[in-house]
Amino acid sequence: MIALAAFTLISYLIGAIPFAWIVAKAKGVDIRAVGSGNVGATNVFRAIGKGWGVLTFALDVAKGFLPAFLIPLLWSAPDWPQNSGLLFGCAAIAGHNWPVYLKFKGGKGVATSAGVLLGVAPASVGIGLVVWLLTMAISRYVSLASILAAAAIPVAGWLLYGTANPLLATVLTVLGGIVIWRHRSNIARLRAGTEHRFDRRKVDT
Repeated sequence: MIALAAFTLISYLIGAIPFAWIVAKAKGVDIRAVGSGNVGATNVFRAIGKGWGVLTFALDVAKGFLPAFLIPLLWSAPDWPQNSGLLFGCAAIAGHNWPVYLKFKGGKGVATSAGVLLGVAPASVGIGLVVWLLTMAISRYVSLASILAAAAIPVAGWLLYGTANPLLATVLTVLGGIVIWRHRSNIARLRAGTEHRFDRRKVDT
């Protein structure tokens, strides 16, 4: 159990690595002072450039996937719970949302949550990705696509895993709720008609 606690802490510290802040800082920009101020890939994409945003997204996905998938695969012990990967993944998401390195002010957890789901519930994240892509293609609102995907994944989780692994489905519901809650400012802007649409023509290549 000491090892379980240690890897949970390690997962949090991995998730807390603020790649958006690091990438933007390498370009001489404080990501918290530009665009939406969010420490996430979308803000890097808009404020720094397309390639840097994609890099940040990939890194944020990786820091969710590695604790959720690789730690249980490489270091699992007989007394660890069945859903240890889910525990580590949740710790990584908590790290991203409330990073100790940035005084607990982090991003919204979409990419990191996607990485965790790739490790523990890939079918659900596949459904969420389809919802995200369709919403993005129709509306061009990144925030709306993320919110609807976060709502679709728990529904898929209960349909796919609810009987065999209700704990997983429950955690997916909680994670989806956290992502939606972290987008509450975006929801307010969507309702007011002031949310920014994604415009490919304005993105630097």
